[in-house]
Amino acid sequence: MPLARPARAAVLLAACSLLLTGCGGSKAPTAEAAPALDNCGRKVRVDMAPRHAVSLNQGTTEILLSLGLADRMAGTATWTDPVMKGLEKADAKVPRIAENNPSFERVLDSGPDFVAASFVSTLGTGGVATRDQFEKLGVPTYVSPSDCAGKDNSGGGDGKRDKALGIEAVYGEVRDLATVFGVKDRGERLVASLQQRMKKATRGIDASGVSLLYWFANSESPYMAGCCGAPGIMTRALGAKNAFGDTHEEWPQVNWETVADRNPDVLVIGDLTRDSQTAESAAKKIAFLESDPVTKNMDAVRHKRYVLLSGQAMNPTIRTVEGVEKVAAGLREFGLVK
Repeated sequence: MPLARPARAAVLLAACSLLLTGCGGSKAPTAEAAPALDNCGRKVRVDMAPRHAVSLNQGTTEILLSLGLADRMAGTATWTDPVMKGLEKADAKVPRIAENNPSFERVLDSGPDFVAASFVSTLGTGGVATRDQFEKLGVPTYVSPSDCAGKDNSGGGDGKRDKALGIEAVYGEVRDLATVFGVKDRGERLVASLQQRMKKATRGIDASGVSLLYWFANSESPYMAGCCGAPGIMTRALGAKNAFGDTHEEWPQVNWETVADRNPDVLVIGDLTRDSQTAESAAKKIAFLESDPVTKNMDAVRHKRYVLLSGQAMNPTIRTVEGVEKVAAGLREFGLVK
């Protein structure tokens, strides 16, 4: 496809930052990937640490910001929540090129020398653009390994997992990105901090016999968590049970009669600030639960056993650790743990 003039300029800028020394600027740090990074079935070669990176999903963005890389980011996109606490100042330094998926041309206009995403669908057919489209222009791409490991994304919906995802996949993404940007020490410090928080949140907790239901979005045909994504990490860490742990779909759409029949002990509710589905915020979800004739008599609803999580905590991101902390705190508050 012929490129519009601004897009052509962006591609030239990307090529400069990749192949030269910033077109006359000082030389960027050398990335520590040698010779290439294995990523979701591809080899990603980055010969120079990026200086104009674009992150297309909030989860990956928050990793880059946590690694202190705001000054090397040319743009971010696709947000479901306010930025993670503590990252507000860093986030304010980075242009937000779109609240949802930007166009391919809009991304190129920002002059990227590296493009990262949290989901295969973002850098696939029907998403922003394919990885091949970027890489043909000399722009390396990266996708969160948590969306590839043990997961089939070839069908519709959010994919299926043939094995449970572990938190190590999230740590692996942190380490990969830290390596690409030449800040491995920062990556190790961030991983160590996340590991310590996981240990503290789960120390002495036993939620065996407690069933959890994770509701991400949509009141008409709700998306509930299957067995093996980020909610599975939380559930296993606490020794609890997932009300829909018998499905391997990432986010199956389930009717309310089935939900009521399973009658979970606790409802873990996504509190999203985007506006693309019905009942995005926790307030709207709770209002629905407490008024709908099918759901209002569920035990968790009658006893108001709700745990509110950001959308990012319910996806495989560094905020999944935050999810473990909040669910653990909720179970203790409800008196449901031993």
